Amino acid sequence: MIVDAWMQHPTPTLLRQDIFASLLRWTGQTLPESDLPVELTLGAMDAAGVNVGLLSAWHAPTGPWITNDEVAALVRAHPTRFAGLAGVDLLSPMSAVRELRRAVNELGMKGLRVIPWLWGLPPNDRRYYPLYAACVELGVPFCTQVGHTGPLRSSETGRPIPYLDDVALDFPELVIVAGHIGYPWTEEMIALARKYPNVYIDTSAYTSKRYPESLVRYMRGSGRRKVLFGSNYPMILPGRALEDLDGLGLDEEAKELFLAGNARRVFGL
Repeated sequence: MIVDAWMQHPTPTLLRQDIFASLLRWTGQTLPESDLPVELTLGAMDAAGVNVGLLSAWHAPTGPWITNDEVAALVRAHPTRFAGLAGVDLLSPMSAVRELRRAVNELGMKGLRVIPWLWGLPPNDRRYYPLYAACVELGVPFCTQVGHTGPLRSSETGRPIPYLDDVALDFPELVIVAGHIGYPWTEEMIALARKYPNVYIDTSAYTSKRYPESLVRYMRGSGRRKVLFGSNYPMILPGRALEDLDGLGLDEEAKELFLAGNARRVFGL
């Protein structure tokens, strides 16, 4: 079984954001002329042997790019293939908490995702804190991005230390899943995953042959229960993300935990 911990089914609103131009340039992709059917996403999953994808809603300061209800509709249509992660308006904390509760209790979302560079606010900013308390109360993870930003925005918000370090200290019950491995601060991210029982790493936005050696060593040994597979589809196809998996030298237990076991446990799948 394979679970992809970071995907998004691309809506026209998401695809046409100018901020992603640098990612398109890096990956050599072009924007489609028409809306992408969900069958395209399912086909990419099938080609890679991905059983379940965690689809993210996206909320930016300008408004939602993928709404919670759009994600929930895809999950309802394909309940064995998708699970959802909510997005909220970080600048309106009480509305954000109410929307998170609605997304989890009524729409069945499995967690919250906030992209710090999108808001220009690191994870230890006071505006996140009501959401952390709500995640703990609801029993769902907080998912975020660490490392440099592909889009042309400041990478400062992606530093694991001090920002996520502060959050994990203030909210020891909060489950944190940090996507994009933290490069070039991967060692910091591994240090936090070692330090805190509830801090995890997902490998989205990187193909397996590009994982830093320090992360691979961690996955082979004491970190085998702390790292989750993610692709960041559609920017990277899951099949491409996994094509060099055997080169990592993971034993069977470590491979199963990385591909599915850790995500199933963390997200309650």
